[in-house]
Amino acid sequence: MTYITKPKLHHPTLTKNAVGYTRRDYEGKVSTLCAGCGHDSVSAAIVQACWELDIQPHRVAKLSGIGCSSKTPDYFLGASHGFNTVHGRMPSVLTGANLANRDLLYLGISGDGDSASIGLGQFAHSVRRGVRMVYIVENNGVYGLTKGQFSATADRGSKSKKGLVNADSPVDLVGLALQLGATYVGRGFSGDKAQLVPLIKGAMQHGGAAFIDVISPCVAFNNHPGSTRSYDQVREHNEAVNRIDFIDLVPAITAEPAPGEVLELPQHDGSLMRLRKLHADYDPTDRIAALSQMLAMQAAGEIATGLLYVEPQAADLHAALHTVAVPLNRLGEAELCPGPAVLDGINAGLR
Repeated sequence: MTYITKPKLHHPTLTKNAVGYTRRDYEGKVSTLCAGCGHDSVSAAIVQACWELDIQPHRVAKLSGIGCSSKTPDYFLGASHGFNTVHGRMPSVLTGANLANRDLLYLGISGDGDSASIGLGQFAHSVRRGVRMVYIVENNGVYGLTKGQFSATADRGSKSKKGLVNADSPVDLVGLALQLGATYVGRGFSGDKAQLVPLIKGAMQHGGAAFIDVISPCVAFNNHPGSTRSYDQVREHNEAVNRIDFIDLVPAITAEPAPGEVLELPQHDGSLMRLRKLHADYDPTDRIAALSQMLAMQAAGEIATGLLYVEPQAADLHAALHTVAVPLNRLGEAELCPGPAVLDGINAGLR
C-alpha cells in the first residue's frame, strides 16, 4: 500500500492572510476518495472559507462519524484538533467538547447515512439544544462505502446505478433542522463553490446551531441518468433563493433591508451578512415561510439552495445553561469543588 503525502515546503511567494497563513496551511492529507467526488469540493470550500476568515487552525475542532464524508476531515485543516467518532455519534461528542471548551470553532462533518439513519436522534438533539457548531452534511443519497445502496435521504423514485427504484420517503434534514430550531440553515451544491464558500463562512460567524446540507454527488454510485443527486440533475434543477455578497467585520449597523434587493443582517460578533435576494418574496428570517418555500419548490421538482433561514441574534447551549464565560476545562479545583456549603445551597434550592 502506498501513501502519498503533500510536500511540507511551500513557495515563499504564496499569499498570506491576516494571521500569517497561506491557503496551503489549511489543507490536510491527500484525498483517497474517488476522483471527482463532490466531498473533495466541500473540503476545498472549507479550506477557502477558513483562509478568508483568518481563522487560526489550532482554534478549530473537527469531528466526524463513519462514511466517505467522515473521512474528509483528514483532507483539510491538518493543524487543527480532530476526533473521528463511531457511526452516528458525532453530535454527542461534539456537544461534550463544546461544553468543555467553548472557545473553539466546532465543525461537525457528516453524511446522509451517518446523520439521517443511525445518527438521526443524535442530529436532532444537538440541533434542538442549540449547540454552537457548523454542522455540514455531505449528502449524496447513497451508502458509498458499501456499494451504493439508497440512504435515508434518497428521493422517492430515484434510480440506483443497477436500475432499482427507491420506494421510500426521504428524510429531509433541512426541513428537520428548521423544525428543530436551528438558527442558521442552508443548502449548497458541491459543484457551486461560489455559493458554498460564503454559506460556510456565514455558518462559521454564526452564534448558534448552524446546519448546511450539501448535495455532493457520488461519482461511483449515484451520478447516472435517473438519479436525483447526479451533477447534471442538480445543475438543471438548482434554484438559489439568495446570494451572500460578503461577510466582514463592521461597526454596529442598524440598516433596514433594501426592498426586494439587499438584506443586511448584523451578526453577534460585529460581522455583517449581506444577502441579495433572488426571489423578491423570500424572507430568510421567517422560519415558517422558509419551510413553506422549500416544500413548494420541492413539489415543483426544484432544489432550493442558498441561505434558507437565519436568526441574526441567536443564542447557544451555553446561554441556555448559564455556564461561566471561562471554558470548563480551564477551571481549577476551587471553582469546580467550592465546598459543602455551596452544595447545601444548591440542594436547598431544589427542594
